[in-house]
Amino acid sequence: MAKENKSCAFNNQQDQHQQQDIEINERLHHIQNKILVMSGKGGVGKSSVAAYLSVALAKKGFKVGLMDVDLHGPSIPRLLGLKGTIGPGTQSGKAHPVKYLPNMEVISIETLMGENKDMATIWRGPLKIGVIRQFIADIEWMDLDYMIIDAPPGTGDEPLTVAQTIPDARALIVTTPQEISLADVRKSINFCRQVHMEILGIVENMSGLKCPHCGKMIDIFKTHGGMLTAKKEGLKLLGSLPFEPEVVSNGDAGNMSFLDNDQLLITQEFNKTVDEIVKLTETKEALVPETQKDK
Repeated sequence: MAKENKSCAFNNQQDQHQQQDIEINERLHHIQNKILVMSGKGGVGKSSVAAYLSVALAKKGFKVGLMDVDLHGPSIPRLLGLKGTIGPGTQSGKAHPVKYLPNMEVISIETLMGENKDMATIWRGPLKIGVIRQFIADIEWMDLDYMIIDAPPGTGDEPLTVAQTIPDARALIVTTPQEISLADVRKSINFCRQVHMEILGIVENMSGLKCPHCGKMIDIFKTHGGMLTAKKEGLKLLGSLPFEPEVVSNGDAGNMSFLDNDQLLITQEFNKTVDEIVKLTETKEALVPETQKDK
């Protein structure tokens, strides 16, 4: 009897998993472009780039979903100043993501935590994999032009789950100019090649600080590291984003208004980066040379 019960439970789990696969595929069919924002190490501004990119695309009129799969250290809701939580879906067991703009939706584990936003998420791999799959299958996203996925640093469960669950996702890799960051970026590049994920390109963040007194650029973390890595790996350098103190304070306050200030150097550079990403995704340009994929 015990063996029969175990067999029934196993078959039920298989059936549920297969049903979820169907729901995931159906949901992904209504999302045109999926971009995984990743980095080899923490502290390079990956979540900030994911948030900026999502808002900038939405301001251009695209329908955008931002999915935060950094389950242990979610920062997207705070960067956006997002206060809402998910709502009930039209179907039983489903939910609506949080609206940030009329044409931009967000899901993050922090939006499910209630009042205690500082509660630690202590989960092993299988549970994290399940949550990421639920973020796709059980969330009633609108038909999207772009799904931006913010992954935690490294090449662990979360980016691997995205690669396996969303086979047409493409990677946007964020780095800073110094070698310790670039060494980890090379691991991210090799990860993408091993799982056959196309790479949109590299964004170099924290690329110098414009002196407020003399106007010259100060290379805090060396210079040209992102460009040299992109050239060596046969990839595109999509942009180099400078430090901007106003952006730091705005990020802490959950304020994205700097994206409307064309007087800021970072806004000018970031808008160029977004335009390049739109061009790549709309033309479906070959993103990684075939000779590079099998390295």
